[in-house]
Amino acid sequence: MKNILMLVGIIVIIGGGFILLSPKKDAMVNEIQMMKKEDTMMKNEPTTSSTTKVMKDNVMMARTGSYEVYSPEKLAKANSGKVVLFFRASWCPTCKALDADIVSNLKSIPENVTILDVDYDNSTDLKKKYGVTYQHTLVEVNADGLMIKKWAGSPTLASLVKEIK
Repeated sequence: MKNILMLVGIIVIIGGGFILLSPKKDAMVNEIQMMKKEDTMMKNEPTTSSTTKVMKDNVMMARTGSYEVYSPEKLAKANSGKVVLFFRASWCPTCKALDADIVSNLKSIPENVTILDVDYDNSTDLKKKYGVTYQHTLVEVNADGLMIKKWAGSPTLASLVKEIK
């Protein structure tokens, strides 16, 4: 009987600990509602950028271009701007450096520029299409996916932008 009481006591203590340490339902509901509100606000905002200024809640906000993971439908962004494919390998030190510079300077991407991050190791068909033989290759394309220009080795976002036609 003594062992049963001890076991019940341990279960009660552990269960009480879980209840005390688990997030409150109201806090979780509020967080989900805030995330949905932010998502809705982002969907309703224009996706263009840096030289365009937008007034929101009496604060002037600058719009920038974008750095996104590649998908074929994103080539359509070239209809209203410039699209550059960045063939990047996770193990490549120069790719890592350019990626870090782009991420650190997202607000400096010109409003009409979309940089698409292409996984070098898993994009055999794209590499063949554009004649990419090594990582850290950049390819500017039009909306039909036709190559406009190809180059390699831009060490910074600024140097990448200078190469765009």
